[in-house]
Amino acid sequence: MQHGPAVRRRKLGAELRALRADAGLTSGEAARLLGWHQSKVSRIETGTSGVKPSDVARLLDAYAVEDPDLRDLLVVLAGSEGNGRHHWWHAYRGVLPSTYRDFISLESQASGMRTLETSVVPGLLQTPEYARAVTRAAVDGLEDGKLDALVEVRLARQDVLRSNPPLELSAVLDEAVLRREVGGPEVMARQLERLREAAALPQVRLQVLPFTAGAHIGVTGPFVIFSFPNTTDLDVVVLDHLTSSLYLERKEDLQAYSEAFNALQFHALSPEDSLDYIAGIGDGA
Repeated sequence: MQHGPAVRRRKLGAELRALRADAGLTSGEAARLLGWHQSKVSRIETGTSGVKPSDVARLLDAYAVEDPDLRDLLVVLAGSEGNGRHHWWHAYRGVLPSTYRDFISLESQASGMRTLETSVVPGLLQTPEYARAVTRAAVDGLEDGKLDALVEVRLARQDVLRSNPPLELSAVLDEAVLRREVGGPEVMARQLERLREAAALPQVRLQVLPFTAGAHIGVTGPFVIFSFPNTTDLDVVVLDHLTSSLYLERKEDLQAYSEAFNALQFHALSPEDSLDYIAGIGDGA
């Protein structure tokens, strides 16, 4: 298990190592092309040291990597602002923990997101009122100005569902998410309506795991799986804790959580039945 920056360095290094091999170069040959010591290339590829975005760009030039999406993704993983579209959250760095900034960065670059939620509505599907109530409850004694900023960030994150191409979101919601009254009856009524609206989007697959499903593999807690364009080597599982986030990047971890998510989808209601179920809860059924 790694914290965000560490896992990103390792993933970046692994991808650069694969690209070097594809280019038919040894680490020594790559180093000589750039006028570096071989140890620098090795440290970058093993993720034991950070790397400047400009150095990533030089490596990609040396490896004749022309794919603009892949280049932008790898440069962003190195900490760059890339093409500038994905770093709007820098304006909020004073109120955002580093792990949250890293999560947003991954979310903004991902092509797909699979999430199990057991307590609250996913941030990408929250209404402003629901987001405010959840944030106020989660952070004790939060000043109004910081609360406003955190809610703004939560809502701005939702732009990934409207981008071109949009993030593909698959969400399984435990029934407790729908039953837990956050912010009062009116806030919850609007939130349930918002879920039905979101479920109608072609890029969103929403399923409800009803109480009648009994104990399930997700009872251990929520998780997120990010998938990225061009390479599965950058996929990552994110586990949220009270004070930090943990990132799982080993292939066996990714396989285990992917299989768990598939099982959850199997036991959950279909998207169509889930819409009816949400509507029934909203109507007080």
